[in-house]
Parts: sequence; structure tokens; C-alpha cells
Amino acid sequence: MLTNNLLVLKNVIFCSAIAWTTLIAFLCLVKLNNLPSISVSSADKYVHFTFHFVFTLLWGFYILLNQHQLELKKIGILVFVSLCYGIVIELMQELFTTTRHADIFDVLANLTGATVAFLLLVIFKNIKSKTNTP
Repeated sequence: MLTNNLLVLKNVIFCSAIAWTTLIAFLCLVKLNNLPSISVSSADKYVHFTFHFVFTLLWGFYILLNQHQLELKKIGILVFVSLCYGIVIELMQELFTTTRHADIFDVLANLTGATVAFLLLVIFKNIKSKTNTP
């Protein structure tokens, strides 16, 4: 029963990570006309932070569930992947859309979100390793 629940959880996390990754690209590259605008200063940066924070957490938990451990090196690689994905999205905005433009501050917000998720994953890893130690 536990193995079956773990498999279901792995699949849910994996599908969520894929969906979130796709949603980031869609929302960053498609112009949605009828959405209400937010009047918060730099709201776009908060959105980018959240995109990559959740991206890093979902993929980090998927790695944890899949490999039963979370190595610092793998979390670091995940932050690098998040950074590269954000840069690719920014380049695609500049090259392939007429309504959006690349912004280095979006990339910094992406990196900040991924870094905060990295720190949470490290804390989670440390707590998990302390509870598993006899």
C-alpha cells in the first residue's frame, strides 16, 4: 500500500512539475488580452520569483521522491536549470513576440525564486537527514 501511495505521489509531483514548466512558458510568451492588470509596483518580478520558486520546489521534490535522497549538487544543478530556462524564455520573448521584451531583472527575479527554493530544499534535506539518523 505504501509503495502504491509513493508511486501515485511521484506521478502527481511529476505531472505538476511538467504542467508548471509548461505554464511558465505559456504565460511568458502568450499575450492574454482580457486579464485584469495589477497595479502593484514591479508585480512582474514577483510573478517571475514565484514561477521559478515553484519550478525548483516541484522538480526538487520529484528528484527526492525518485532517488530517495536530495544531494546538494543536484539541487544546485536544478537552480542552474531554472536559471537557463528563464534565460531561454526571456530570449524567446525578445525574438518571437511583439508584445514582450527580454529583461535582465526578470532573470534576476527568476534566480532569486530558485535560490530561495534551493535554501528551503536544503533545510528540508537537513531536517530529513536528522530525523533518519539513529
